Formats: sequence, C-alpha cells, structure tokens
Amino acid sequence: MHVGYGSGFQHLGGYGDVRFMREEIGNCEMAEALGMDSIWVTEHHFDNYSISPDPLQLLSYLAGRTRRVKLGSMVIVVPWHDPMRLAEQIVLLDHVSNGRFILGVGRGLAKREFQGLRIDQNEGRRRFDEFTELVLNALETGFMEGGPTVQQPRREIRPRPFRSFRGRSFAAAASADSVPVVARLGLGMLVILQKSWDLVTKDFELYHRQWQEYHPGTQPPKPFCSGFCFVDESADRAEEQARKYLSANYREALSHYEMLGKHFDTTNGYQRYAEMSKYLNSIGADKAVEDYIQLMPWGTPQQVLDKFANMKRLVDMQGIMPNFNYGGMPHEESVRNLNCFVKYCMPELKSWPAETLAEPKELALAAV
Repeated sequence: MHVGYGSGFQHLGGYGDVRFMREEIGNCEMAEALGMDSIWVTEHHFDNYSISPDPLQLLSYLAGRTRRVKLGSMVIVVPWHDPMRLAEQIVLLDHVSNGRFILGVGRGLAKREFQGLRIDQNEGRRRFDEFTELVLNALETGFMEGGPTVQQPRREIRPRPFRSFRGRSFAAAASADSVPVVARLGLGMLVILQKSWDLVTKDFELYHRQWQEYHPGTQPPKPFCSGFCFVDESADRAEEQARKYLSANYREALSHYEMLGKHFDTTNGYQRYAEMSKYLNSIGADKAVEDYIQLMPWGTPQQVLDKFANMKRLVDMQGIMPNFNYGGMPHEESVRNLNCFVKYCMPELKSWPAETLAEPKELALAAV
C-alpha cells in the first residue's frame, strides 16, 4: 500500500510564521529520506487553521528538493482559481517533477476564504463543476475552450501536457451532493476524515453506482485516505497527547469553517453542510470533538495499524497520507510522532496488498 506524508500546515503554536514554515517544510522534505511514497499539501487562506495558500507553489519547491516521491494536492480549491491559469500551473508542476504530481481538487467550504478572495460562495458549486471539467479536459487534450460562464477562447496549454492525469486525479467529496459530480468527471475519491464511516461507506456505494452509469464497464481508481495520526509506544501517553492535539485541531476547524453558525442555511449548494451544522449544534461542541477524536488513527503502533486495517476493510484504499503535525504540537513532538510511525507502522502498512497508481501514460500531443 502507498504511504504518504500529509501536511495541513496548521499553525497553532503561538510563535512566528518564519520558524513554523521552516519546521514544517523540513518535515515534508524529510518524508522522502524516511521512505515515504508521497508528500501532500493543502490550500487554505487567512488564518492559523492552515497557512498553505498555494499548494502548487509549495509542491514545485518540493519537486526540486526531492527525486522519487509523488507530490499530491489535498486539495486545490478549484472555485478560487481561474481555470486556464490553473491548468497551466498543473502542467508546469508535472513537467518540473517529471510526472510525479497527483492532482487532488475540492470545492471549498469556509465563508471567510470565499469572502477574502472576493468570490461569491453561492457560486461555489457551479464554479467547481464548470472549472474542473475545463481543467481535466485541458490536461488530456492540451487545449482549453468554452465553459458556459467563462467562455474561454480556444488556447493551447504550453508547455503541453506530457502525461495523462487519468487515474491520478482525485476529489474530496465531503458532501454526498458532490459524489455524483466526482464520478461523472472520472475522478477518484479522497477521503478527508471528518464524518462517521457509516456515512463514508454510503458515499462510496453511491459513487460506484454513479461511476458505472457514466463509465460503464470500467473501475474507478482506488481512493486515498487522510487522517490525523499520533503514535506512541505507551498507550496512556498516546491517548493523552492525541486527545490534546486532536481536540485543539478540531476546535480550530469548527471555528475556521464556522460550522456552528447558520450561514449554510442560505448558501446555494451547501444544504448538506446546513444539515451537518444543525446536527453539530444539537450534540454540542464537546461531543463533536469526541466523535472526531475517535475517528482518527492514534494509539500504540498496533492500535494505529488496527484503525488503518479497518479503513482498508471499509473502502479498500490504495494509499494513506496521515498528518503528524497539528493542534499546536511542538516541532520535536511532531518529528518524534512521524519517526515512531515510520519505524513501527509503515513497514506493515506498505506490505498490505493494494492497487496503487500506475505510471501515467505519455501523451502525444501536437499543435493544431
């Protein structure tokens, strides 16, 4: 099974950004030397929840600092980007990394981010559907044209795409409403752990039905799964520290996404989040935090392996990209956590059978 390093660049440590960025970029660079298969970074703006505003720029830097590992976006929030510029940046990263990029996309959720980028969140669903289709087509054909609202004039992507993104393009579909769109676009699923496995497996049932409707006789890529991981040889210390940092992480998420507010009730395309917000308000923040903690892979090495084994049983993922630095965890603790995982968990995880990424097919594109 594919084992990657996931970084959310969450900065709750109360010290300067310069030091934090050096530390977390250092963790990312260390992943290859530790034998991990990929490095994943996310996109967020404007607050401590995540100080990673440009995953393609970060991954381009990491492409130059590494030679072997895959480089994944978890995720690029497509509605926040111009589709032509996004396609160009993706292709350029793929060239400088020699085809190591794994594309992960999403729709975006935080009101403050949409507002700060001067984009109407009511347009989030439409922009995701339209822009993502334009980008995916451009990555295969080398040209972008059309779109009902952007009306992109036909232009060639230069440098031309040199490897297909089919089979290495994924989407986070945290809302069940997004699942049919993901299937129609031929995207694999990224599981960003935040809701019960009962709901996740229902999403996958819908996804596989929709996939067969749009792509009969074919099989989708196996998913990738994220999660916030904490490993310690002591069960007591693992629980104490995991609870401390996972609690801080999720409370920051509730604040960043304003999940206990009412704005989803009046935002087009976010009805499922309105339902989620009502549910979270009904159970209260403390119960929501406890449920979140129980979702995550933490504990002794064997307890962590057991949690990943359960994920494998439920969704048969091809790979994982756990996050080892979150919730204000001190740098030395994040490094200890990562090294403990690599020493005690990663060899077993890598031995598990899985349908992993095939080498992307080279494209023979000529100017037209």
